[in-house]
Amino acid sequence: MKAWLTTLCTWVWGWPMMGLILTVGILFTIRLRFIQLRGLKTGLKTAFGPQAEGEDATPFRALCTALAATIGTGNIIGVASAISIGGPGALFWMLLAGFLGMATQYAEGLLAVRYSGPQGGGPCIYMEQGLGRKGRVMAICYAVCAVFAGAFGIGTVAQVHGISAAVARFFSPDFQGTWGLWLFGAYRPPAVVLAGVVVTVATAAVLLGGAERIGTVAETLVPIMAIGYILLTGALLLWNWKALPMAVGQVLSGAWAPKAVTGGAVGSLFIAMRQGIARGLFTNEAGMGTAAIAAGMVRGVRPSRQGLASMTGTFIDTIVLCTLTGLAIVVTGAWQQGGDGVTITNTAFVSGLPFTPSLSRFVLMVSLLLFAFATVIGWHYYAQQCLAYLTHGSRVAERLYRWLCIAAVAAAPYLSVEAVWQLADLTNGLMAFPNLLALLLLAGTVVQVTRTEHPE
Repeated sequence: MKAWLTTLCTWVWGWPMMGLILTVGILFTIRLRFIQLRGLKTGLKTAFGPQAEGEDATPFRALCTALAATIGTGNIIGVASAISIGGPGALFWMLLAGFLGMATQYAEGLLAVRYSGPQGGGPCIYMEQGLGRKGRVMAICYAVCAVFAGAFGIGTVAQVHGISAAVARFFSPDFQGTWGLWLFGAYRPPAVVLAGVVVTVATAAVLLGGAERIGTVAETLVPIMAIGYILLTGALLLWNWKALPMAVGQVLSGAWAPKAVTGGAVGSLFIAMRQGIARGLFTNEAGMGTAAIAAGMVRGVRPSRQGLASMTGTFIDTIVLCTLTGLAIVVTGAWQQGGDGVTITNTAFVSGLPFTPSLSRFVLMVSLLLFAFATVIGWHYYAQQCLAYLTHGSRVAERLYRWLCIAAVAAAPYLSVEAVWQLADLTNGLMAFPNLLALLLLAGTVVQVTRTEHPE
């Protein structure tokens, strides 16, 4: 299975996929005259300004739901994994993908509102309505991949596995006991078992409450955890400010000459690019169309304005949060210590923060827990909407899928980390491909609506 997943990931995330992601981002950046720069202020005002009274589906709630799904372990573990494999230069490519992805996500948010109906909008809807019969086939492929990803990929398994790894590092760093749980060929200490049970129960409590409860939890949880993490990593960088210029230099030089920074540990520029772009898509999901599902529920807002509001999600997720994580890892030199993503980030927090090692590990564990839990519930909303598209709103299918996701959460701590990330990368790529093609085919509509509505 591991060899099979590795082969598939290598094929999906080859030059064609990276070229397609960059092409779409560059296309919209040029045709929309750098909408990322001239529209960011308006997007922030739309997302965080006064919201329509009595409306449940507001730009702020849509943004929080999208951020709940995107601000996950990718912002912490994913960034660390990318830098450990691709060197500091991978952060440059991640930020470039994020910048271009802002234009891509603008297009997704615009199309979601432009083609929304009584049941909402999103990639499945704008593919079918905007592209006709061929769009219907693309929409079905997209929905199937999204349903699978919500239960077994980026939306569940990768997130909960990150939680269990952080819990193990804090409570059982040198576990040698005999009590635990053996499942799926993996033996886990008591703390991980308990954490898995707690996360499973909390997930069930939210998912079984339906879309309204998911939106309420996202609105409450996302601002708290995002602001808290910004303050935490900001403090780390301030505490190590003398090393910051050198870290920035390593990121810039490592983007084009990885061997010069890593001492030959990274074999080629392609590795740095692949890690940065793949993990960039993992964190902000620009090009995957997921944020468009949340945007499609918004009412009373012009398509271009919602596009700008959606675009701010990529800015917050990648340009802000991933930059802070990446610089923290490079500044402390944690990326050179080896190990998996959790180990590297744990090293950065322990060595970079003026706290005791136990407190630093605890802070990281809490951050991962909140980030991952928010992603699980946000992604369930996405998958549920795609399932409704495939089953025409079947209540039976919806209930069965909720319990399947809960079961996947319970099993996630016992799966291998390599298989988890490969499965997440694979499902990301399979979702992104039909959506990126649809965006290319609907680019004329995006440009026309943008010019008609004259966004600031």
